[in-house]
Amino acid sequence: MKLAKLGEGPELFFTLQGEGVSAGLPAVFVRSSRCNLHCRWCDTDHTWNFVGTPWAHEKDTIPGYTKHRKEDVTIELEPSDLAARVAAFPCKRVVLTGGEPLIQEAGWLELIGTLRERDDGYVFEVETNGTLAPSAAFAEAVNQFNVSPKLANSGMTESMRLKPEVLRSFVDTGKAWFKFVVALPADLDEVLALMEAVPLPKERILLMPEGRTAVELDVRGPWLADLCRDHGFRFCDRLHVRLWGDKRGV
Repeated sequence: MKLAKLGEGPELFFTLQGEGVSAGLPAVFVRSSRCNLHCRWCDTDHTWNFVGTPWAHEKDTIPGYTKHRKEDVTIELEPSDLAARVAAFPCKRVVLTGGEPLIQEAGWLELIGTLRERDDGYVFEVETNGTLAPSAAFAEAVNQFNVSPKLANSGMTESMRLKPEVLRSFVDTGKAWFKFVVALPADLDEVLALMEAVPLPKERILLMPEGRTAVELDVRGPWLADLCRDHGFRFCDRLHVRLWGDKRGV
């Protein structure tokens, strides 16, 4: 499996879930490498923004920022090796994130099976951009899908970032929550249109302010909270950003 690299090993860490309906719960995060999208504000661009790729990122304006050398930010492990590392943590909630995890679905299925052979109490969340449909086996094995469809503020074409038929497949699992990153009040129009078009269940929609610092979250949070209240959506903060900022591995 291709995983994001942190130090000399995989980006694998025990922390608190910072987003979504499980926010605040202890969890072991496993970050895969590679993504089929390229959001301009992505806070894990080391999983896809490699040297030689043409995509723009808002960090391009930071002095000294450069695209990542693939070999410096990627490590490959067998699912059995990864399972042993995950099992070393005193926590049975595991978040498979990325990048885009569904690119490597077969490896995750092997990881899930291996860990549940050790302990059937393991709970698995998958964080996905909602453009790749899960297989029946994967949908059955996973406890919760945290689906984050991308809006125009991500900087990509609609045909690339939105796949209504795939979103419907996640709705059909009965295990999916749909989280939207909101940068401007006008973004709400896109959310409402997509909710009607797919359709997405309103009670399963979360709106989260875009931001990699507490200051940015504080600017967008109040007016977004008002929109959530007025439209019946759940507000989603970014707990990990408030606690640790933009630091990796926490």
